[in-house]
Amino acid sequence: MPEELTLLKRKIKLGESVQLSLQVAHLHTRTMVEVPVIVERAKVDGPVLLLVGGIHGDEVNGVEIVRQIVSKKINKPKKGTVICIPVLNIFGFLSKSRYLPDGKDLNRSFPGSKSGSLASRFAYHLMKEIVPHIDYCLDFHTGGAERFNAPQIRVTRDNEELMELAKVFATDFILFAPNREKSLRESAVQLGKKMLLFEGGKSLNINEQVTQKAINGTMRIMQTLGMRDFKRQLKDAPTSNTVVIKSSSWKRSNYSGMFRSYIHSGDKVEKGQKLGSISDPYGAFEHVVKAPNSGYVIGVNHAAIVHQGDALFHISNDKE
Repeated sequence: MPEELTLLKRKIKLGESVQLSLQVAHLHTRTMVEVPVIVERAKVDGPVLLLVGGIHGDEVNGVEIVRQIVSKKINKPKKGTVICIPVLNIFGFLSKSRYLPDGKDLNRSFPGSKSGSLASRFAYHLMKEIVPHIDYCLDFHTGGAERFNAPQIRVTRDNEELMELAKVFATDFILFAPNREKSLRESAVQLGKKMLLFEGGKSLNINEQVTQKAINGTMRIMQTLGMRDFKRQLKDAPTSNTVVIKSSSWKRSNYSGMFRSYIHSGDKVEKGQKLGSISDPYGAFEHVVKAPNSGYVIGVNHAAIVHQGDALFHISNDKE
């Protein structure tokens, strides 16, 4: 990376700290919606790392992770550059919605279009103004709706460098997952960028344990990339015995009704084990949900009421 980095038409020299604004659209009141972009450049040249949260506006735990990284000044490197975007989908964040006002999923709108839908325009500006200048990216997500995900890093099977970085991150699980079509991960990888996707917790919820694991993982990544020494901060940090999940599937509900779970995300279960139950509200019916196979529980639905076909438990498949 050259000594002078140009982001959003602003030249940023080594050693500079700036807050920029990604301006994409207005509210219907004509108020400009600004997406803050926080840039910290060390005095020494090095890797450029992007930390992004809130691609889905209701996934506030991802926002909290990046917020704490900024608040605790973890984003200040001794070598290289850290770019933080705590809330990318500011429209969804304002309305506590996964989507933008056009009803589209921002993370299914990449690489975007300058003249497309609102989601497509957000994606276009990120891909044009920010992503070309980075080397690495950590994208922070949660489970959708009421589904609580155990802390996990998602990578593709065939990328050894990303697999090594995922191990460095050292969270509960590494999950093999293909790049989703039109996602930020797919588009960034096509530009040759190294990207890890973190999942943990559920939407519209902040979980302290999930947050800390993601922050610790970020410090480990920065340290491995030679950007800053975090040995003191990580000295007493607990480490996870990371489990690699090669394949997994959701156990879905065969009935509609009131749902209760007997287990938690991260638990190891055995085939036939009772995972939860579904009942009607009148005391006449109760169905026990059992594990279809042995494995680790990667995600659990926390909804109190479910419908037939709803995803209940995300379980690894030990057969592979």
